[in-house]
Amino acid sequence: MTSDDDIHKLKDNAVWKGKLTPDQYRVMREKGTEKPFTGEYYHSNEVGTYVCAACGNELFTSETKFDSGTGWPSFTDPANRSHVELREDQSHGMVRTEVVCGKCGAHLGHVFDDGPGASGKRYCINSVCLDLKKADEKKP
Repeated sequence: MTSDDDIHKLKDNAVWKGKLTPDQYRVMREKGTEKPFTGEYYHSNEVGTYVCAACGNELFTSETKFDSGTGWPSFTDPANRSHVELREDQSHGMVRTEVVCGKCGAHLGHVFDDGPGASGKRYCINSVCLDLKKADEKKP
């Protein structure tokens, strides 16, 4: 039996093209990246929860966001570790750890072992993959 989450991961790319902007599609489905220092959430200090722009899965909170100086929003931990998947990425002549949405499989960015705090992690995430649900917004 296939769960709703499994079905969400299997959506045809034509469906994703109709749902996402061209920039979101390039990053989230083709594993691209946005230019550093240009993303909407790079400098954001607003309080809330960052969700997947494709499916609404809760990914990160403003409490774990920090300024890494890299040009992308950076977080020390996901909101819930089961909401993201980590995969080995050997593209671009190096080995990195890719971060993907645990619900829809969208590429989000990469995680590195040079972050602050107890986790020592830096989840370097493309702004175009995120929507911010501000803390003062009421849930539907």
